[in-house]
Amino acid sequence: MKRRTFLCASMGVLAGASGLALSSDQHLHTGAALAFGTTISISVLHADERLARQAVDDALHAAQRVDRLMSIYNPASQVYQLNRDGKLAQPDAQLLAVLRQAQDLSRLSDGAFDITVQPLWRAFSEAAARGTLPTGAARRQARALVGWQGLEFDQEAVRLARPGMAITLNGLAQGYAADCALAALQARGIQHALLDTGEFVARGRKQHQQPWTLGIRAPRDADALATTLYIEGCGVATSGDYEATFTPDFVHHHIFDPALGDSPAELASVSVLAPNAMLADGLSTTFMVMGRARAAALAAQLPGVDMMTIDKQGRSWQTRNFPPPA
Repeated sequence: MKRRTFLCASMGVLAGASGLALSSDQHLHTGAALAFGTTISISVLHADERLARQAVDDALHAAQRVDRLMSIYNPASQVYQLNRDGKLAQPDAQLLAVLRQAQDLSRLSDGAFDITVQPLWRAFSEAAARGTLPTGAARRQARALVGWQGLEFDQEAVRLARPGMAITLNGLAQGYAADCALAALQARGIQHALLDTGEFVARGRKQHQQPWTLGIRAPRDADALATTLYIEGCGVATSGDYEATFTPDFVHHHIFDPALGDSPAELASVSVLAPNAMLADGLSTTFMVMGRARAAALAAQLPGVDMMTIDKQGRSWQTRNFPPPA
């Protein structure tokens, strides 16, 4: 799983962890660990250092557990076993929670969000290793294995309808991990936190009355920001065409439109604010596939959801309640 595209400064200038003048009873405590192929980090504000350290450790472990369950690369993960065998007995409750969210998003978006696009990723990845794109026949063969209705699950088992089908939870798992990590913090009584698992969730403030701050990178310049946001009480996610590309022109990349069997052509990035990080994560992928007009219509129906899109010509557009620049 690949780190997403927000530039989180929880350890640096934007979120104020460096040179921060805190009140006498509240101090910033941070922690980091490896998960999802990157470094995840947590910042909390609390008076009790021992409790804060315990909470951060709990939260990091909670996020790492999600990675162990849902990695497409780790042979011990349940998702890897499902893709290998076509069936998984006794699925973990956390896996079922993410599969339910995936199913809901597929229904809501008329199939624009589809976790069964993994065969397309495989076809493009294998071709990229040879320095080319998949042939038309290879694309058609991969696309024939895509279809969210072919995934069935209950508490007893998860099943794929056809041999060769496979899923990826890259569009949900990191957001879900952030939500699980937040729950671990809250179980310890932490009220002020910023969590970065590749997706983000924030609660409370970074100090006094100042909110946490995040920067959204410009799609065509990794060192530049499209905007910065004050965030509180929400999940935040970005999907972009630059995260994993198969061609240098960003036409073919890691996000797939199931109807096309290829990458959507309109948008370079979508940033989403939602009530929780898993929903923000899933919607950022969904909206990339749907394009701005359809995504805006869907976002308007969802309470607490706002978005910013940047198209391939660099033009940005925001929903009415998307936060103004910090």
